[in-house]
Amino acid sequence: MLNFCTLFDSHYFIRGLTMYESLKKNCKNFHLYIFAFDNDTYNILKNLQLDFITVISLKEFEDPELLQVKPKRTIAEYCWTATPSVIKYVLEKYNTPNCIYIDADLYFFDDPNILIEEAKDNSVIITEHRFSPQYKYHEINGIYNVQFLYFKNDENSKTILQWWRDRCLEWCYSRNEDNKFGDQKYLDDWTTRFKGVHVLQNKGGGVAPWNVQQFTYYKKNDKIIQKEISTGEISQMIFYHFHNLIIYKDGYTKALGYPLSDGLIEYIYKEYMIKIKETITRYSSYNCINKGFNIFPPDKIEIEKILKRMSSGNYNGDNIIIYDEKLFKAYLDSFTFFKYISLIIKRIINKIKKVLTGQNIKKATP
Repeated sequence: MLNFCTLFDSHYFIRGLTMYESLKKNCKNFHLYIFAFDNDTYNILKNLQLDFITVISLKEFEDPELLQVKPKRTIAEYCWTATPSVIKYVLEKYNTPNCIYIDADLYFFDDPNILIEEAKDNSVIITEHRFSPQYKYHEINGIYNVQFLYFKNDENSKTILQWWRDRCLEWCYSRNEDNKFGDQKYLDDWTTRFKGVHVLQNKGGGVAPWNVQQFTYYKKNDKIIQKEISTGEISQMIFYHFHNLIIYKDGYTKALGYPLSDGLIEYIYKEYMIKIKETITRYSSYNCINKGFNIFPPDKIEIEKILKRMSSGNYNGDNIIIYDEKLFKAYLDSFTFFKYISLIIKRIINKIKKVLTGQNIKKATP
């Protein structure tokens, strides 16, 4: 059995439950430990009693060391700080033979067992960013991404986890400082600092917006295939990291910044959008899912400009992916001059609030 753990609050409830459904579909024998980072998420998940899930509240999980640093970290920084503690908690409290940390915004397109088989006699598996050349400079923030980490329940693994937890308690911020960045930069030297650390080799794991430019994508026998442009090497996609994807309640999402491709949008993003819509529909009676929607949507002019560019086959820059045609059309049809002005005012007020409350930290780069 594979034992996964993740953490999220109401803002990632939609994504977290969509990720869970992808595990149910593709992983035959698993258990998922969800650390609920707010009361709404905890209460709803406890009430749902979903199969193969154990829900852990902050009250159960947080210890004095975590609580001491919590006021000094932003929400995102505290989530990063807590990540090694989450893994450690599962291994110690539930005595599982393994624990695989996964980000809530992953989606599994196939069985992850093939990735774990690489561990063999090793204690830990870590995943490289594998940046495309134009994003190689992001390695200043970390060679590896915390998105998918495997830990065997052995003494070596526990030593590594304890070291990582101590470092994150000491310093874990969304900035570069003294060769540190968040929780992930600490992983840079694990292959030399510790024994038994394996770097994932299967390129079907760790697929993300910062490395897809190296591949073309197509479907064969209902499987998503990626072909490396430089080598012609073929690999089957196991999971995708939907980083920098903004969900709007009006039936569409926006993938920020990274250039995509028609195959990527058709076979990966649109598939994910179908599942996102299913999650929204399934849990629509719970008000907390509204926190998963961005409340500052782009205006009609910006949307139409993006769609026009995409229709010509140009996917450089932000991309719009629609998950509900009816809602999306209604949003565009409702756009008036006064709505446009109101949206601008809301954005300005929100920026001022962030500056005044010290929340104006840029979204973490990969």
